[in-house]
Amino acid sequence: MTPKADFSDLTVRVISAVVLLIVAGIAILQGGDTFKALLIITAALMGWEISRMHDGRSGLAVISGILIGLCTLFSLFPFGLSPAIILGTQIVVAILMSETHKISKVIVFLTVIIVILATTALGNFREDYGLILTLWLLLCVVASDIGGYFAGKIIGGPKIWARISPKKTWSGTIGGWVLASGVGCVFVILAAQQLWLIPASVLVAIAAQSGDLLESAIKRRAGVKDSSNLIPGHGGLLDRFDGVLGVCFFIFMADALGYF
Repeated sequence: MTPKADFSDLTVRVISAVVLLIVAGIAILQGGDTFKALLIITAALMGWEISRMHDGRSGLAVISGILIGLCTLFSLFPFGLSPAIILGTQIVVAILMSETHKISKVIVFLTVIIVILATTALGNFREDYGLILTLWLLLCVVASDIGGYFAGKIIGGPKIWARISPKKTWSGTIGGWVLASGVGCVFVILAAQQLWLIPASVLVAIAAQSGDLLESAIKRRAGVKDSSNLIPGHGGLLDRFDGVLGVCFFIFMADALGYF
């Protein structure tokens, strides 16, 4: 018998989500330096969370967050030495984490690189492709999360990868694809976008869910349930924006390979 769906955390999740949407929405609408400033702050807080999960020293977590915020600043506002600065910063962070297991250092290093590249890619995407497509991209991620949440709770069924993420089901995954494709349909009809946006919406959902699974694996390795408790009902910024990171890192790779 399928257990009754538990929505006890739904009210807190909705309130937190509304606040996040208001803050992010204003920054996205403004674009330019306002949006980039939000991305820099977000990257810094994610850097703090990453270091905090793998090394218990709070001072190091704060230093890591500041350094990663600066790296994102240099990436969004290039000063000519950004790659060297990013690499040098990560070497410094790895050295500072002297009490941390070698594998954890590698995980921190790679995750931080993804955070910096993904946030930079999102800032550049907003500048290059404008407000409409940026809203489409982010709403597809939100739809993937909402569709996955409700389909997984209501339908349940087989798990995708129980060892890494015990709550994620195939029904939730497909629910996320369906709702994301619905977002694509809305933009095609109401914003006069091309039809390719509909299948692209499913690809965005897949990339978002991949980012979600990767973050779950990182937390499993660190032995924590949430990346932090910054957002009531959602955990930390990494918990909330892991899907966005997955999508934006995919955009960065596609751009680097010449597909954008």
